[in-house]
Amino acid sequence: MLKIGSLSFQSRLLLGTGKYPSFEIQKEAVEVSEAEILTFAVRRMNIFEASQPNFLEQLDTNKYRLLPNTAGAKTAAEAVRIAKLAKASGLCDMIKVEVIGCDKTLLPDPIETLKATVELVKEGFIVLPYTSDDVVLARKLQEAGCHAIMPGASPIGSGQGIINSVNLSFIIEQAVVPVIVDAGIGSPADAAFAMEIGADGVLLNTAVSAAKDPVKMAKAMRLAIEAGRLGYEAGRIEKKRYAAASSPKEGMSIG
Repeated sequence: MLKIGSLSFQSRLLLGTGKYPSFEIQKEAVEVSEAEILTFAVRRMNIFEASQPNFLEQLDTNKYRLLPNTAGAKTAAEAVRIAKLAKASGLCDMIKVEVIGCDKTLLPDPIETLKATVELVKEGFIVLPYTSDDVVLARKLQEAGCHAIMPGASPIGSGQGIINSVNLSFIIEQAVVPVIVDAGIGSPADAAFAMEIGADGVLLNTAVSAAKDPVKMAKAMRLAIEAGRLGYEAGRIEKKRYAAASSPKEGMSIG
């Protein structure tokens, strides 16, 4: 069971809601994924424009915990403002802090991310900051009181998978809050690997929404995350330099 703050979830898959070919495919993919947490950019919402299209209308929001994110923010102040806007509109008091510091790579600004996290924790939010795979920053975010850490596997939407599993494993080893791998996941193998090395969950979007068959990929990701978690809990065998017989040698004839 995944626990974030006072909240508990059966699913360890967190799903984004952007870039789907249609609302109908989005809805079907979300249902097949069995994700319980859905994230979306607050700036995509027509929060105070009831007459405008709202993708959440296609979903039974009573079944899901909404995780608004602060995508588009480039400073801590902007992120805090977006988070308060989401809370004021009644969306949720859980927020994914996303402060981008580089337009080309979409990597997060570590300083502004930490500032926003500090402020939003004080404001009483359940805070999940999106960060790089920086081990020291991850520790400082925990010290600031965040409720989960969301290190990227690789740049957002790149589908490169996990490019620094060593750093991710260091973050996981030192974490006292859930570690949810976010961004860069491209395939079910990437998701399973993240879980195998001990991540508590995976957040992804493009790998599903941009797949040839988003619904089938959503199911594949669900199964991969379940398999990866089972593999982590079961314990992987050690790698050896040489072969080791898998059958007992006792009773075998010699010569």
